[in-house]
Amino acid sequence: MISTLLQIYVIILIGRLLLSWFPHPPDWARPIYTFLYVVTEPVLRLVRPLVPPLRMGGMALDLSPIIIFVVLQILIAILRAQGL
Repeated sequence: MISTLLQIYVIILIGRLLLSWFPHPPDWARPIYTFLYVVTEPVLRLVRPLVPPLRMGGMALDLSPIIIFVVLQILIAILRAQGL
């Protein structure tokens, strides 16, 4: 059960990342983007100070989602091995 909830959170995080590629989402997508932002931003905000963005010329790549993905996948694997 817990591993399923974590897997759903991973899917929500992927949705947030995909929508972040569009700086101005269409009107129909704004409520979806707002929901994804509200659900994922607290976790991302916790990790961002620990992992500085990777500078790539004039851009910066936020690595916090990758860290969260790795941690969530490890937790999911552990929980599934335990039968949770």
